[in-house]
Amino acid sequence: MPEQLPHPASVAARMWNTPATWLREQKLGMDFWIFFLAAFFYDAGFGIYFFLFNLFLLDLHFDERAIGLINGALSLGLLVGTLPIGIMSRRIGARPLLRFCFLIAPVLCVLRALWMWEPAQIGLAFTSGLVMSVWAVCFLPVTASLTTENNRASAMGLIFSVGIGATAIGAAVSGYLSQPNSILSAGLSSVEMMRIILLASSGIAVCGAFSLPRLPDTRSLAPREPLMRSARTWTRTFFNNAFLRSYLPCMALWSSLLAVFTTFSGVYLEKERHLSLASVGLIFSFSRLVELLSGLTTPLVLRALGILKGILATQVATALLLASMVIIGNPAWCVAFFLGYSAAQWMSSPALYTLLMNEVPEEDRASAAAMTMFTSSLVTAGATSAVGVLLVRYSYTPVLIGIAGFEAALAILFRFLMRHRAASVTVPGQIFVESATD
Repeated sequence: MPEQLPHPASVAARMWNTPATWLREQKLGMDFWIFFLAAFFYDAGFGIYFFLFNLFLLDLHFDERAIGLINGALSLGLLVGTLPIGIMSRRIGARPLLRFCFLIAPVLCVLRALWMWEPAQIGLAFTSGLVMSVWAVCFLPVTASLTTENNRASAMGLIFSVGIGATAIGAAVSGYLSQPNSILSAGLSSVEMMRIILLASSGIAVCGAFSLPRLPDTRSLAPREPLMRSARTWTRTFFNNAFLRSYLPCMALWSSLLAVFTTFSGVYLEKERHLSLASVGLIFSFSRLVELLSGLTTPLVLRALGILKGILATQVATALLLASMVIIGNPAWCVAFFLGYSAAQWMSSPALYTLLMNEVPEEDRASAAAMTMFTSSLVTAGATSAVGVLLVRYSYTPVLIGIAGFEAALAILFRFLMRHRAASVTVPGQIFVESATD
């Protein structure tokens, strides 16, 4: 009989009520804490950077078409770098790659904040994505290698939670400091202050490099199969599995819809809703905290509704909340719907990944996860650029309502395609999703 996992609320309560005791019980070694420090600086620095950068571009009169192309180039760079970085990490180890990432990615971000020529921005975004793919590939395997089966979920949750908290606080502070009337911005324009914050956040990210020399090395992070054999494995897995043939296209489209709105959400709130940057920063901070809290309730929702009904409910809720946010005229209700949207979309992702791992045979799970990441990233890169063009041509209201309608239709289609699948599944007590900056 499988071990009964603790209730997520009780785990959280013990962590907050007796943090010292909880940490001792996890028996996390010094090597983990070295990596934790690096992850903290990475998430905090780049979390602030990516929150502010699109708003910085907007203030410099880049339109949504340009912002979409720049963010699409970043996503494409992340995608292109994934497989080569995976192969390199097995051959030379994670430590030199991570050190390269922590040193070069902030330098590229500094250049992005200084060189405001659109072709240069697109090229630098693509290159930044290539470099940052090191973190996307190495983060989870390194964390797994530094923990045991008993403390791995707690370690992952600790890193994600602290990263989200640091990003939330940083977004609120940077939003306030970017205002002309803030304490530190006397005599500086909003653009100049935002540039200073972007440079400072790059400096925060690079601080993680100082702990990496003490990180133990490992060379077991990449797929063990050669590139061509991996491609053949993907093809065989896809065509032999009816579930994947339905799941992958739907998952890729869903992930791209979420990523597209995330890219333009800050721009929408400032440009269309006429909120100050300080207000946008505060709203973003609350949304990160809402996402963190929603992670605790996700297992409860999935256990109560079953995996398929839970996915349908969270996806339809995501669509309705997005449409409501766009249609409603009252700013307070708009913010409330945005926070609800943040929670609903955050809950849908772990439910979808849980279904994937449940329905795919164990020997095919690695290939299925890689295919999911690849297809989602590929569609996201194209969708971000395309939606940027549509926003310039048609404005936000019709485009965002169209996205909400597409999300609702996709939720219903996915439920129809999965109608013969199991209606429930054993759901882990703790579900964590990727870092905000990944």
